[in-house]
Amino acid sequence: MKPNSVLTIKNQLMKAFIILLTSMLFELTICAQPPIQWQKSLGGSENEECISMQQTADSGYILTGYTISLDGDVIGYHGAIDFWVVKLTNTGSLQWKKALGGSDTDWPFDVCQAPDGGFAVAGYTQSEDGDVVGNHGDKDAWVIKLSAIGDLEWQKSLGGTGWDEAASIIPTSDGGYIMAGRSNSTDGDAPGNGAGSLDFWIVKLNSNGTIQWQKKLGGSNFDAAQSIMQTSDGGYLVIGQTESNDGDVSNHQGNVDFWVVKLGKAGDIEWQNAMGGSGLDVGRHVQETSDGYTVFGYAGSNDGQVTGHHGLFDFWIVHLNKTGALIWQKILGGSDGDWLYSGALTSDNGYLVAGTTRSFDGDVINPDQGQNVWIVKLNEAGEQIWQKTIGGSKAESCLTIIATSDGGFALAGKSSSNDGDVTFNHGKADFWVVKLAPESVSTSDPYTSESSNLEISPNPTHNTLLLKVASEESCLHVCVTDMLGRPLLQHTITNGGSLDVAALSPGFYMVSATTPSGKVLVGKLRKE
Repeated sequence: MKPNSVLTIKNQLMKAFIILLTSMLFELTICAQPPIQWQKSLGGSENEECISMQQTADSGYILTGYTISLDGDVIGYHGAIDFWVVKLTNTGSLQWKKALGGSDTDWPFDVCQAPDGGFAVAGYTQSEDGDVVGNHGDKDAWVIKLSAIGDLEWQKSLGGTGWDEAASIIPTSDGGYIMAGRSNSTDGDAPGNGAGSLDFWIVKLNSNGTIQWQKKLGGSNFDAAQSIMQTSDGGYLVIGQTESNDGDVSNHQGNVDFWVVKLGKAGDIEWQNAMGGSGLDVGRHVQETSDGYTVFGYAGSNDGQVTGHHGLFDFWIVHLNKTGALIWQKILGGSDGDWLYSGALTSDNGYLVAGTTRSFDGDVINPDQGQNVWIVKLNEAGEQIWQKTIGGSKAESCLTIIATSDGGFALAGKSSSNDGDVTFNHGKADFWVVKLAPESVSTSDPYTSESSNLEISPNPTHNTLLLKVASEESCLHVCVTDMLGRPLLQHTITNGGSLDVAALSPGFYMVSATTPSGKVLVGKLRKE
């Protein structure tokens, strides 16, 4: 055989191998990066932000945040800042909404489904009128109980004459609730001398909101709880931040640290761990795993227990064993601010973490170079699998992410955009809710998109393709991304219209088409 013939065969084999490898990588990427199934903007002409979300027993969603609007989707605004509670179906349709509060500031932080099918919402109030009864003075923790259709059943103002807030509330196995927040009162519902200027405040409530017991934890400086969960042994784990190095706090690393506290069933400290470095390190969320606990937040340190800091603030994920000892830590980000607020467990024992980024370098692929939502998939050991940014040309943020019953995820925060991944805006900033598909999206045929009802033809293509959805939609906002999720083309076309892709290099791409109603359909494209 002639040398040229051998070389030709080798080249053909190499080309076939590259095509096969690329196809495999494409399949893995499609599986790894879940597309947006639907997204929803909710609000009025002023500012709204979703702070907490939970999936409900009917597979829908309950959301809470604040509103200062009196139009659009908002009805019943009382004044200043109100709690705003929104119930959605599993496809994002609005079922009901409720504005709650008085004429002063009422700020919610958390929502949960109650054992009876209703909902409990917690935050703080400075009002003494409207829906608020019994304010003790300054700020009170405010807990409200709603029925399954949003009717107010009871409310409790909890605290003393100082500053008292509820940051987190969850139902407990006995049919009541556990609440975590912060307090500097020494009277009323928060008796006793607090250890410092602000303490963790843990309050156990019965099913009617009556206090069963309360505990203050901390040192002589600022200590604020952010989130609480009930652990598998019936106790509780609390995450927040501390500036103390005395009282209940030991091993403070400097400035502001993550502070993780494990409590028994009656609120007694079993162990505690202050973690961080000499900068500002803020703990926001916690998940229990089979071998311990994983805590999520953001770090401004580059010393102590924090290694590999990129700049300003980074996502910081810390995994602890059952006694609170550090197993591993992971820091992710770029040279600007990256704030991690929430994390969810994935079916493969990994994590999906989400927050807000202003970076466009380092670990962050952010083509808009603006403030976007940043989502990162980690494996069980904390190694990064993939990342994606979503948003529009203005500012987006994410404060909560949850795993959903269909194997996907939902996240929420706020949006000020009306382009990119965001298809509508009511005013300055809206609640923004995004549903992601399960990671195991079917990829049985890499050249068709029948499962998404997005018709792409011809596929493969050389220069031009036609895009059509089955519904009676007038236009489509189309985004073509590479396998890393980086947008390459964005155009608005008519339904059934053409898109010029001649400028794309040969390879594999994702195509998403967003309809005016907010539905997002995703297909796969091969460019020859």
